Amino acid sequence: MSIAAWFSRVRRRIRAWLRRHSYSFFSSLGVLLKHKIGTLMTVLVLGIAMFLPLGLYMTLSNLDGLNLRQEEWSAVTVFFRSGTTQDEVERVAGQLEQQMQAGSIAVISPAEGMLEFREASGFGESLDMLEENPLPWVMQVSPPPGSTTQVKADVEKLTEFLASVESVEVTQFDYKWLQRLGRLMELGEAAVTALILLFGLAVVVVVANTIRLDVASHSEEIEILALVGAGNAFVRQPFLYSGLWYGLMGGLLAIILLGLSMLYLAGPIGLLLETYGTVFDLRGLGGYDTLWVLLGGGFLGWLGAWVSVQRYLRLLQVGGRLGRH
Repeated sequence: MSIAAWFSRVRRRIRAWLRRHSYSFFSSLGVLLKHKIGTLMTVLVLGIAMFLPLGLYMTLSNLDGLNLRQEEWSAVTVFFRSGTTQDEVERVAGQLEQQMQAGSIAVISPAEGMLEFREASGFGESLDMLEENPLPWVMQVSPPPGSTTQVKADVEKLTEFLASVESVEVTQFDYKWLQRLGRLMELGEAAVTALILLFGLAVVVVVANTIRLDVASHSEEIEILALVGAGNAFVRQPFLYSGLWYGLMGGLLAIILLGLSMLYLAGPIGLLLETYGTVFDLRGLGGYDTLWVLLGGGFLGWLGAWVSVQRYLRLLQVGGRLGRH
């Protein structure tokens, strides 16, 4: 056989393969659309199953980017030693800006600190009895705004740097709130992973059960195909594409439900954040995440169909053909 004849034969096989798969791909969709009620019920179940972990994932994603006056509750308060000069305080502030890239730095002199304490405490006359101002220089350093994980890392770097400065007596930071928020985020991520696994398994089971019924209703056609020499791959093909369509439509429905939920919750969440002095727009799925949801849904549907059809083919033997690999 010449090379030209071989290439011609390969092209004919590729074209036949593409025609067969394209026909199965679109004809399986047509079959699903003919049974509108049954397809709709299955897609609703799949969409809701995919929506639950997807909704929790987007909730965590928005919380991680939320800034509820982060510059205040993540600020590190620095108390300098008694007798520290203003030049030394400014030198430390300059190092923080250049080396640590701090978000904001507020320096409070002893006089300013005494004035604030006088106004807040109401002990003006008693404070006048002091011979000298006992308050030290104070500095409030805030890390750059960012996600909770990034802020936590920046605060740790700031505290390590300030601990090495001789003129700094003590640093104060309410780490518990940030630590609790970080642990809650980690718990949420673990919950998302568990839900993805559980509801992913649910999608596979639902599709497998649906395809099992379709296979059983076409058992006579499968027997005829087996008798005329059709292999397992040919018999599986339309059912696998049906499972793929189920998964794609379920993923698309989950994305639509997520978008509607975010539109509904945008108003109440905006009013809540106004009480914290924060304006925040809910972030939806990007193009990359949307693609992954559709691909994941399609794969789960395909997997469920493959499990169902493969099990049926193993149980059914017709003419010595079905069940062979």
